[in-house]
Amino acid sequence: MWPEGVNPKTVLYGTGAVGGAVAAAAGIYSYMYPYAFRDRHQVRLELAIIEKFTNIIMSGGTVLSQFAEAVRRHPDKPFLLFGTEAHTYGEVDAMANRVANFFHGMGFQKGDTVALLIYNEPAFIWTFLGLARVGVKMALLNTNLRGQALMHCFRVAGATGLIVGQGQPLLDATLELMPELQAEGATIWLQGSAHPPAGLSAWDGPVQRESDQPLTVQVTITPADTLCYIYTSGTTGLPKAAIIPHTKFIIGGNSLLLIQGFTSEDVLYVTLPLYHSSGLMLGIGTTISKGATVALRRKFSAHHFWEDCRHYNATVIIYIGELLRYLCTLPERPDDKDHKVRLAFGNGLRPDIWKQFQDRFGIPRIGEFYAMTEGNVGLTNISNKVGAVGVYSPMYRKYRPSSVIECDIDTGEPIRGKDGWCKEVKIGQPGLLVGPTDPAVPYIGYLGKPELTQRKILRDVFREGDAYFSTGDLMVFDKEYFIYFVDRVGDTFRWKGENVATTEVAQVLSKMEGVQEVNVYGVKVPGQDGRAGMASIIPLPGQQPDFRRWYRYITEKLPTYAQPLFLRLTQEIQVTGTFKHQKAALVKEGFDPRRVADPLFVIDNGRKTYVPLDDTVYRRIVVGHARL
Repeated sequence: MWPEGVNPKTVLYGTGAVGGAVAAAAGIYSYMYPYAFRDRHQVRLELAIIEKFTNIIMSGGTVLSQFAEAVRRHPDKPFLLFGTEAHTYGEVDAMANRVANFFHGMGFQKGDTVALLIYNEPAFIWTFLGLARVGVKMALLNTNLRGQALMHCFRVAGATGLIVGQGQPLLDATLELMPELQAEGATIWLQGSAHPPAGLSAWDGPVQRESDQPLTVQVTITPADTLCYIYTSGTTGLPKAAIIPHTKFIIGGNSLLLIQGFTSEDVLYVTLPLYHSSGLMLGIGTTISKGATVALRRKFSAHHFWEDCRHYNATVIIYIGELLRYLCTLPERPDDKDHKVRLAFGNGLRPDIWKQFQDRFGIPRIGEFYAMTEGNVGLTNISNKVGAVGVYSPMYRKYRPSSVIECDIDTGEPIRGKDGWCKEVKIGQPGLLVGPTDPAVPYIGYLGKPELTQRKILRDVFREGDAYFSTGDLMVFDKEYFIYFVDRVGDTFRWKGENVATTEVAQVLSKMEGVQEVNVYGVKVPGQDGRAGMASIIPLPGQQPDFRRWYRYITEKLPTYAQPLFLRLTQEIQVTGTFKHQKAALVKEGFDPRRVADPLFVIDNGRKTYVPLDDTVYRRIVVGHARL
């Protein structure tokens, strides 16, 4: 893996007196491995960040101590911008004290749990910080959830209180669950000036009457203490509550964005929900760690995005999923490049949107990364390499170990050799990304039944007794050792003996004339092995699908096995709060016209088009009389 005689520690970390040796070693290595300087540069940046947050944690630092330091350094500097509001570090600190005093006076203690159902707004931040000062854990509820999914998230956290933010939809969602919440003995507060309905208590008035001075009692908070619960998106099944201790929040707020050169002078524009790790840890955590300024919007709006960036003089934006694609679908304007944004940072950006977004809006740099709220594997692309989420070179993996192993594409189960061990994939071969679980990179997992956490751990992977966290994500790396996200296990499927990545097919279909949005998935066909491709498509408003043209495009751009056999025309594609396409319900409904209200179509290679799929055609397919 390393050239003979070259010490990897010297190549990676050598400075000062060993500088000459480093230069000589790097020269030798660069001949055999031309990406040495790229990797060495990235490793040095990441090591500096790791040293920073390690020192914070080892000294007993928490989110609270980091915020206290920011308040001490510049109490009068704007911390939160929201519409016409501007709140300084000192003002947010005072409001957080009021919240802490309120809950302490109500008898809440360290270890209790309160759920937050609040849109992005300043009250979210000072409520969050105030509860943390009492040691109260927070269940950060997805504001899009309703009914039993919402109740499940409240119940699984063991919450005894619920804070409902401003907005009629949030109040309606709460009132719907009032009998069950009352049966749980929950105390419910309503933020804002509106008079609370029966069963809810006012929030703003009582909190404002509290002292803005620190708690008079000492509450010991350690880095290992649980700060909050952040829920998985719930693309399949009910959301799971990932445990977020102060350590994880500090790592999230002192790592990825700082590698990209984020400074205290930056203004970070956040439209991602604060109940999600990207909005909270990357957005708020990074802002606090650098003493910068964050501008919030209640919900993402493509039409107001650049208007907000200009209004707030934003210099950095964070994104996830399809957000940047939505911006690219807007009609072009002369002022598309009239802003100060120098960096877009996030994950899930499709390669076909990358350059389009950069060129149209004049964004010099995109920092794509890969991470999971509950996981212990992190990658980041600091090279502006289109589509990549990071590097996967031998040099980099000496410092940040992870592996991409051979697996069954349908099930995600590792493929083991005759010796029982897993094998790493080769260049260009998709595989399952896994990361070792040890004290240096712990996997904390989920709240609740131990099996929720244990099922994500693979054991005896490369040797007896080892353990690896399974991300459930398929990755591939190229000859330059850039690594790329392929698909989620379960989203990728096999048809005609070939692997089909739904994200890649969706990228191709999204460029078809007359297509506004597309979601690709695989469906079971009786009598056939694997799953057949199906695409749920939102046509552009005012345009009728030209199925013959679509057929020509699809058959020219995609290999036979990847061509969707079924099309579903719809008016809406369900997404999670972080813009991930939801596929589970679509997969379950399949291509059965008795279960699908939307118009369905099936490929007809004889007529070179897609034709309507009715009950008669469906029955012919099911009994095997129609050739697919």
